[in-house]
Amino acid sequence: MGLIGISPLISPDLLVTLARMGHGDSICFADANFPSENLTSPGKPGPITVRADGHEVAPLLRAVSKLFPLDTYTEFPVQMMAAVPGDELDASIEERFSTAVEAEQPGMFKVERVERFAFYERARSCYAVVSTGETAKYGNIILVKGVLGVSDESAGSGPAIFTL
Repeated sequence: MGLIGISPLISPDLLVTLARMGHGDSICFADANFPSENLTSPGKPGPITVRADGHEVAPLLRAVSKLFPLDTYTEFPVQMMAAVPGDELDASIEERFSTAVEAEQPGMFKVERVERFAFYERARSCYAVVSTGETAKYGNIILVKGVLGVSDESAGSGPAIFTL
């Protein structure tokens, strides 16, 4: 059963994960080739896995960006994996991700490119890794959660903001 104002791309597990994250927590959206299960195996310290099989990252970013403020207290609230030396990076991936985020949070797609193994370490320190069906090479991205301000809508007669 869906919810009003929540994209059907946001699964119940992803919605709970986003709500439980605090300021400064990170979430990784990983492509289909990313070693998500290796980083998030039960019994190992590290992030939880949220499955989003069959979904591309850009539509998920658009849906999440409506619910999840990016951190304004860090220089780069967005991190993406850099191409391995000798490999080519498809610029359209960053463009798709940027378009998705900027549609909901203009001016907030401030990206840092991170070396492959350093990116894995950052993903290991995330609150969660969302394992997607993204097939684009280097289609991985980390978002840092910011502070949720009290909007006019939540302070007045509009919908209340709840956390789990």
